[in-house]
Parts: sequence; structure tokens; C-alpha cells
Amino acid sequence: MNTPYRLPDGRTPRPALWADVPDEQWDDWRWQLTHRLNSAEDLARIIHLTDEELEGLNAPNKFRVDITPYFASLIDPDDPDCPVRLQVVPRGRELKAFESMMEDSLAEDAHSPVPGLVHRYPDRVLMLVTTQCASYCRYCTRSRIVGDPHAMFNRHHHDLQIEYLRKTPQVRDVLLSGGDPLTLPQKILEDLLRRLRDIPHIEIIRIGSRVPVFMPQRITDELVEMLRRFHPLWMNIHVNHPKEITPELARACAKLADAGIPIGNQSVLLAGVNDHPDTIKKLCHELVKIRVKPYYLYQCDLVEGSGHFRTTIAAGLEIMEALRGHTSGYAIPTYVVDLPGGGGKVPVLPNYLISQSHGRVVFRNFEGYISTYTEPTDYQRPKRTRWVPESRHEPGQRGISGLLAGDGMTIRPAGWETRHGLAQNEPDAHPTPATNGHDEAIPLDALLQRRDVEVISDGDGPSWTKVN
Repeated sequence: MNTPYRLPDGRTPRPALWADVPDEQWDDWRWQLTHRLNSAEDLARIIHLTDEELEGLNAPNKFRVDITPYFASLIDPDDPDCPVRLQVVPRGRELKAFESMMEDSLAEDAHSPVPGLVHRYPDRVLMLVTTQCASYCRYCTRSRIVGDPHAMFNRHHHDLQIEYLRKTPQVRDVLLSGGDPLTLPQKILEDLLRRLRDIPHIEIIRIGSRVPVFMPQRITDELVEMLRRFHPLWMNIHVNHPKEITPELARACAKLADAGIPIGNQSVLLAGVNDHPDTIKKLCHELVKIRVKPYYLYQCDLVEGSGHFRTTIAAGLEIMEALRGHTSGYAIPTYVVDLPGGGGKVPVLPNYLISQSHGRVVFRNFEGYISTYTEPTDYQRPKRTRWVPESRHEPGQRGISGLLAGDGMTIRPAGWETRHGLAQNEPDAHPTPATNGHDEAIPLDALLQRRDVEVISDGDGPSWTKVN
């Protein structure tokens, strides 16, 4: 006889401060928001603050502090090294600058054609719909705008974002983030989802949220019923340490999963919080037990205030060595570095490919076992047939895949020809594009950097056409 799936019972123990709060209030997400802790006086009522924490809490112009009572209940009141405490209680060291520190380390503002919409990749966009969160992480990538009541995104910004998406058919995937979309009033979130679903070329909608972790009470039956009307809809949550996985979070994730919403998890590698291989392995195991797929393990960004959280890349690779082969493949996240300056996410893996020659590839496994894989000698590069789907337009963003597809032979940095003394009429230089009836003549390298231009084949040479 099969044993039916049972949700975890129980509750996270509350500090004495909230011991007498009725469950009906505690389980109301609005109560959680209105009773957040945000000052040294508030936090001193539940934890023994250190001098450095007092320095951080009393610093002028600090990044916003707000901690829901539920999440504060996970803090060890006597241990300054508690991994939950480190993530949300400021310390004096976050005020110290470090080498390569940036305000907008991912150059999101530079990739925003309209306010709040980041179009970094060819087929997907990041749609920032609010600047508010349930609680605030001390390493926040968007601390330049998140938590600032004067930097709110409103209906006007949403209209601009939607209009841009309607006019950009290459976009098939939209990620709602912020701030945290689940802090929006439900009617506003529902309206945004409905308007996105009305755009024919939008295939996938994703929501990035830490609300289920900071405030699982928000995942109500009413919210879940609304979300399930907009499938295919995915959600990524943000858990950094096994201590954050509670019966309340398990029940919230179960509601989402039972509604057919696939859930992934994005963690940030943080010194002192989760930078031990055994911590990440335990985290991944606990996540899959509540039906959450470990998705990304991020290298900490070069954002202001995060210097004391940063680890080396070697620390991340050591963690990946401890995962691959030592646990199930679906319990292993992709370790990525989000390149400073807007280069996007780059996966980082231990080197399992040792050597390669004609017809043979030498690999090692997680144990150090070395083996040879024999490749076929008669393989031909695939040709397009009627069974190969048409590729989506990626004007100016084909990159390495474009070289492999035969679109060209080189990708040259801006100004390469000038630095190397190449004239435009030399064999190795790019040909001057035909104007195609237009008066404006622009070098091909410049065209490839422009969002509103698509380079196409026209006779003997490339030409360009304006897309927008």
C-alpha cells in the first residue's frame, strides 16, 4: 500500500517577543510586513547585538534594513555567525570599499531600453516591476534602487515595458523581478501577467521571488489559484542555507508545485554563510525534498556592500567537485559568474575534459578515473532540413554560435582595425556595408553593437536594415 505524501507538520519556534501573537495574525502576510524589524532597538529585543552590528545598524546612508518577524525567528540570538543573521543584519564591514566595487556591477541600466526592463540576452528580458522586498539581503545586486521609496516602478513604467515587448518579437521569455513581484498587490500582479499573456510571442513567464523564504505566509490559496491561470509559469526562489528550509517554506512550495508551477532555487555563494561544500550539498538535498530544483549557484557580484561576502572562484569549484558524482544530477546547480560590465552569466565547471585529438577525447570523472571516448570519423556537420526549426532572430548577438554556424570568421573588438593599422580595403578588413538605399553608412562592427539593426546578406556583401 502506497503511503500518501504528507506535508511537514509544525511551526518554526517564535522568540518570546511574539509568543502571544495569535496564529491568525502570525499567518497573515500583511501582519508580517507591518511588523518588520528595521532598527537597532527592534533587533535588540530578539538578539544580542555585537558592536559591529550596532555600527552597521546605526550607520547613515546604509542599505535599507527590514526583516519579517518570521525570518527573524530563524536567527540564532546568541551566535553572530548564524548564517541567517549574516544575510539580513548589517555589519560595519559592509561600509568598506573594495577593489573593483561597482554600483551597477551587471550594467543593467546600460541594457535598459525602457525604465525597469533589462534586455541583455537575445530572447529574454528581465522586467523589474517593483523596488520593494519583504526583507533586504545585505549583498543585494540592485541595492542602488531596491528598497528606495523614491525609485518606485509604477503603472507608467509597466506600460512602457509592455509596449517594448509587444514591438520586440524576438523575446519569448520574461522574468518578473525587482524588488520582489510577490510584494505587489495581487490585482497589479495579475494585471501584469494578463497583459504579458496577451502578447503572442511571449512563451514563458517566470517570477523571481524570495517572498516564500522571507514570508511563506504570502503563498495563499488565492494567490496560487491566480498564478496557475497563466501557465506556462515558472518560479525561482532564493535559499542560501539549509537553516532557511522550514515546515512553513515546505508547505508554501508544495502549494506552488501542486498548482503545476515548477520551482527552481538560486543561491549566492557567500563567505561565512554557505561556502563549505557540505553546506551546499545539504542545501541541495533539502531543496529537492521539497520539490525545488537547485538552479544556480551565483558567484557574489562586485556590488557595494558585498566585499566581506566574496569568495574566490576556487572555493566555488571546490564545491562543484564535491557535488558532481557525489549526489544526483538534478540536485546539482549550475555555478555561474555574472560577468561585471554586463557580460551575462558564464558557467564555471571543474575541467573534466583532459585532452582531445582527432577521433579521441580523454575525460576524467569525479574520482580521478580517466577514460577515452572514441568519436566517429565520418560525422558531417548537420544541414538544415525541413525538420530543423527556424532560428529566432538575434540581431547583433549571435556571438560564438554565429561563427560556428558560418556567419563569419572573426569577432573583433571595437577599434581593432585602427589599432592594427588595417585599411578598410585590405583583405583582412571588414567590407564596407552597402547603404541599401540609405544615406547613412556605418561600419559593420558598429552595426553589430546596435540593438535596432539587423545585418543581412545582400548579394556579394553584407548590408543592414533598421529593425525598429
